[in-house]
Amino acid sequence: MTIRVLIVDDQELIRTGFRLFLQTQDDIEVAGEAADGHEALAQSAALAPDVVLMDIRMPRMDGVEATSRLTAAGSSPRVLILTTYDLDEYVFGALRAGASGFLLKDASRDRLLEAIHVVHDGEALLSPSITRRMIEDYASRAQPLRPTSELMNGLTPRERETLLLVARGLSNPEIAARLVVTEATVKSHIGSMFAKLQLRDRAQAVVFAYENGLVLPGSSG
Repeated sequence: MTIRVLIVDDQELIRTGFRLFLQTQDDIEVAGEAADGHEALAQSAALAPDVVLMDIRMPRMDGVEATSRLTAAGSSPRVLILTTYDLDEYVFGALRAGASGFLLKDASRDRLLEAIHVVHDGEALLSPSITRRMIEDYASRAQPLRPTSELMNGLTPRERETLLLVARGLSNPEIAARLVVTEATVKSHIGSMFAKLQLRDRAQAVVFAYENGLVLPGSSG
């Protein structure tokens, strides 16, 4: 299967660098390029990419707004945020808007390819350490809401426990070890929990858990 990628960045040299490298990959096709959020929306509608590499700081329309508009559409592409810093002030906003993860612009070529495949396969690109830092930063500045009992009552005790561990940044192997189950069982719990809460991936699960006060600042994994 060929993965169609749209590259969005206001710096032409960065777009060119990504394009030249990705064009060397047999299973990736560069569908197009865009220099800002407005162009990204137009190009996405015209080209129907599978994955959008989205710069976060751009003129006219930044990556957060563009991501929000893209993911609000019915059949939206997966959005992988490109950032200069691993805790950019806009990163959480982009995840909240529906991005599937983020990648540092100075990441290795192998990491870029891995990131594209991970988000294309429906997973979220959030390393546990970065997830914890991002969560703490957000939670320290926001007042959590109370989750509706009806929504949470739909989860089994094990699904709720899995949600809390995902929100604390634990990987599937770490969750499996904590719950003393197989990784396949963890994936099953996560898939069921996502379906019940109407979450698309781990990124949205993290946002959900902290916005609803299920995990508090300073809680440990």
